[in-house]
Amino acid sequence: MFSNRKLFLPSIVFNIITRKTLIQYCQKYPEATTALQAWYYELLRTDAKNFNELKKVYGNASLVGDDRVVFNIMGNKFRLVVRVIFEFKTIQLKWFGTHAEYDKIDVSTINYKKK
Repeated sequence: MFSNRKLFLPSIVFNIITRKTLIQYCQKYPEATTALQAWYYELLRTDAKNFNELKKVYGNASLVGDDRVVFNIMGNKFRLVVRVIFEFKTIQLKWFGTHAEYDKIDVSTINYKKK
């Protein structure tokens, strides 16, 4: 699990907001913890300047509007929605859950879809 102590991470490129949210996702979905940690530490060092460069590293990433990118975590079992501002090298965590839960939301607003 992520610890709350500061780690020295050389060559950090992206700022991911907020790590506390990622910790909460790990607590809610413990089976996804290792995969989320791997995504977090890998993305910190990714030097993508735009979505096309990010897509070369994460072939399963999908751009869904409003600078939002969806990542498949653990194959396709979980989905992670983030907002990426390439100009400022910032990633804002928006939502994480199972693929089934993802199918029930409107990814552009992170609200449940109306039936």
